[in-house]
Amino acid sequence: MRRIGVAFSNTGLTPTEIVECVRLAEELGYESAWMAEGHAGDHFAVLSACAAVTTRIRLGTSISSVFVRSAPTIAMAAATVDQLSAGRFILGLGSSHRVQVEGEHGLAFGRAIPRVRDTVAIVRALLRDGVVSHKGEVIQIERFDLWFAPARREIPIYLAALFPTMLQVAGELAQGVILTYPTLEAGRRAAHNVAIGARRANRRPEDVEIASLLPCQVADDGAEARERLRPGLAFYVGFFPRYNRLLAEAGFADAVAQVKAAWGRGDRDQAARLVPAELIDAVTLAGTPAECRGKIERYRASGITLPIVSPRGGGSDAKARVLAALRACAP
Repeated sequence: MRRIGVAFSNTGLTPTEIVECVRLAEELGYESAWMAEGHAGDHFAVLSACAAVTTRIRLGTSISSVFVRSAPTIAMAAATVDQLSAGRFILGLGSSHRVQVEGEHGLAFGRAIPRVRDTVAIVRALLRDGVVSHKGEVIQIERFDLWFAPARREIPIYLAALFPTMLQVAGELAQGVILTYPTLEAGRRAAHNVAIGARRANRRPEDVEIASLLPCQVADDGAEARERLRPGLAFYVGFFPRYNRLLAEAGFADAVAQVKAAWGRGDRDQAARLVPAELIDAVTLAGTPAECRGKIERYRASGITLPIVSPRGGGSDAKARVLAALRACAP
């Protein structure tokens, strides 16, 4: 059976409904379930609830921000979910975005890569030794000790990365990298940069998994599926400079500039209308069940070793849409 994951972020589901979907995902044969840190509920809490109702499926964060929680808190939360899931947890870490860290959390954003490096070092030391003191580039900790023994002294760490520098850091430090909105070239480019970082750290590039979130809408009509994805893509392009850059560099510079301009004027509907179908087709799973399954296989062939279907809800039938995508893309 080919490995495939499922992720929950912009679904419109309650935490209870996400837990129900993860239980179904395990029954359908998905190998992992991932929860974003955004506005859909505390992801460590949701994954803990998932651990209580499943036995096999791996559970991961996609991702936990190194800015909005302290490094020891991240390590303690990871150890907690890993304990509750009997060793099925994966810690996905990332730097998040300035517009979120500062605009939504009121925290200072800066020196993201050194903070990622320090956080990884602190998490690993605390899990391994039960106590950590750290003097890094941006984080200094006198002492933090863990008052319970972790189920595992080492938990897999995946890093969210979109561009060469962070991809190479992932190659140096992580067990995996998490992409999002990938074109069919993204897997190959990621593998190239991961290999640079891995060799720099005397690691084997093949030991670093290339995973990617694949935003997904399934419908009987492909045009309807694309239409459902337009508002979400407009939001990512209009609100997040990093995703604007990602999709511009994917060959859609003129389109994303127009979407960004409409978003900046406050015209959300126009921004969504300006998202071209070609962009949706290039970076998402949108279409009939057969079309989405075929696209997943093309992503595999492109170098993404763990496709992670990310169903998007929306509308009054959000749960039905998520369930449709879960069933359509199941292994």
